[in-house]
Amino acid sequence: MDLRDKKILVVGLGKTGEATADFLLCRGARVTISEKKTEAELGPQFAAWTERGASVETGGHRPASFLEADLIIPSPGVPPLPEFRAAQDRGIPVLSEIELAFRFLKGSIIGITGTNGKSTTTTLLHKILKEAGRKAYLAGNIGTPLLSFVDKSRDEHLYVTEISSFQLEYIDAFRVSLAVFLNISQNHLDWHETFDGYFASKKKLVTAQRETDRAVLNRDDALVWRLKDEARSDVFGFSRKRPLRRGCFLRDGWIVVRDEDERKILPIRDIRLPGLHNQENVMAAVLAARLSGVESERIRDSIRTFEGLEHRLERVQSVRGVRFVNDSKATTVDATLKALQSFEAPVVLILGGKDKGADFTKLRRLVRARAKKVVLVGAATEKIRKALDGVVPMEEAKSFSEVVPRAFAAASRGDVVLLAPACTSWDMFKNFEERGRVFKRNVRALSKRIERKRS
Repeated sequence: MDLRDKKILVVGLGKTGEATADFLLCRGARVTISEKKTEAELGPQFAAWTERGASVETGGHRPASFLEADLIIPSPGVPPLPEFRAAQDRGIPVLSEIELAFRFLKGSIIGITGTNGKSTTTTLLHKILKEAGRKAYLAGNIGTPLLSFVDKSRDEHLYVTEISSFQLEYIDAFRVSLAVFLNISQNHLDWHETFDGYFASKKKLVTAQRETDRAVLNRDDALVWRLKDEARSDVFGFSRKRPLRRGCFLRDGWIVVRDEDERKILPIRDIRLPGLHNQENVMAAVLAARLSGVESERIRDSIRTFEGLEHRLERVQSVRGVRFVNDSKATTVDATLKALQSFEAPVVLILGGKDKGADFTKLRRLVRARAKKVVLVGAATEKIRKALDGVVPMEEAKSFSEVVPRAFAAASRGDVVLLAPACTSWDMFKNFEERGRVFKRNVRALSKRIERKRS
């Protein structure tokens, strides 16, 4: 793919947009960056890219720039702008960053997708492969854009890549040698408009594969497992509920992998992550690692030392016997349900943020069973309040700084205060990481105030 002198439009100047612009400029492309932020909001970024020779359009998207381009690369999360469709109607290709990377990258890509559990599974699989001596790199939606690895890529490299529906929307030739599809539930309906549109993007990870590729699918998720009928690749399953002829499953408290032979990998008591959903994540990583040629002993050792990720059911601290848990990454209803299922103790649940078109009524049954109170905050407050009306006592925090004190006041010794918002953070924070860090800081501040009073 020759990029020299091609007029290429990069839409969005986040981490992926910057990696894309850098890659294109280094290959002689004529780069225009379209960004909805103003020049003042971009600050030093604006000058940095103009000095490198890019044309930077700020304060919105100029339709003519889309129609004048030879190629358009949208950053993940940029909504499906009408300008994309107008360009495609003119025959101008719109391709994701992973598609561009695929056309230049050496090595093999392991792609992990699903509604929930992607980051945990991707990180664990990368850990297993690295500790087994493989030249594995963590890439994609979890951190470093795949495109950033191109220049130093080698045939023996493995790129363990978290892949979102946004990235899969605009692929063409992109394919992974090993696909892992964890689960599917409603998400990003503000972007895809319908669940069918969301799932159609997600399943491209599997349907784009060839006969020589392999796929790991969740046997317990009916929609995901149905992809075996569409897949050309060699399909393996993982299941918590049933033994499988080819795949990974639970038996007598052990994780077992079966294909040509059968191997017990480790007892589930050795998994340090809470929740049944994390057993599924671990099984998916185990199966992918075995399919990548890693010995059982190596897999076992890596899992036993894996403590999970920040902002994923992260234990913050206890204050007067009340446990605070940060699951800021729970940005979907399904993730919040999985978080609630992880605790036997009564829960004071913190919900709210920016709605993605979710159906919050799906929380009713489990909130009634597990939560003693809900603290609401953010733009989706009224929608959640209506969805949970009559289920559990609720109160509203006017700002995020009120959330921790209000939740603590509602809790008793032995209870859990759980931040699992079922929404994105974009109404109050730039991302879920910032929301989680602020939550933890506020918990520590509460603890210090109480200590000062005691002394």
